[in-house]
Amino acid sequence: MPLPQPAERTKIHTRTVTCEGFERTDGLWDIEGHLTDIKTIPITLRDRSLSPVNPGEPIHDMSIRLTIDLDFNILDAVASMEHTPFTVCPSIADAYKQLIGLRIAPGFTKQCKELFGGTNGCTHLLELLGPVATTAFQATHQAREARHEHASEEHRPHTLNTCHTFDSAGEVVKKYWPQYYEPDKLISSKQIS
Repeated sequence: MPLPQPAERTKIHTRTVTCEGFERTDGLWDIEGHLTDIKTIPITLRDRSLSPVNPGEPIHDMSIRLTIDLDFNILDAVASMEHTPFTVCPSIADAYKQLIGLRIAPGFTKQCKELFGGTNGCTHLLELLGPVATTAFQATHQAREARHEHASEEHRPHTLNTCHTFDSAGEVVKKYWPQYYEPDKLISSKQIS
């Protein structure tokens, strides 16, 4: 269902976040995130130039690439800052090499905030790491499923109890993963309410 009709308005700003996943020929995966901020009106940035930034010209234009394996281990990380409001901004890009050796797993967002929060990083690159991490799951899904099938082992769905749809007491789990269906969970949660 689309959003309801808005009030009369004028567009001023567009933030675009694009994330892509690439399977490499060496068996690894590159997950890339790209963020731009663009205005529809000219603005002046103190440190960037004496002339205004024209409509359509990026204020922020930055990217990050994580190279991972199918277990979500980060083997390489590189950040790039093509357009920034201050000339000093790109000097923090190399800090994102600290991601090497981490694993995209529960707690990853907290680790990123500890590493890059406040003056230790760039707000925009830190925000970009969330969608990059979820893109890693989406991009590698079929390859991970195929790996489990080849191992011919019964595996617990990684999405179990991660959202409303994958509730272990819900209809989706009952239909597609009946061995993990927990109808008693539904009864006990209703008794608590």
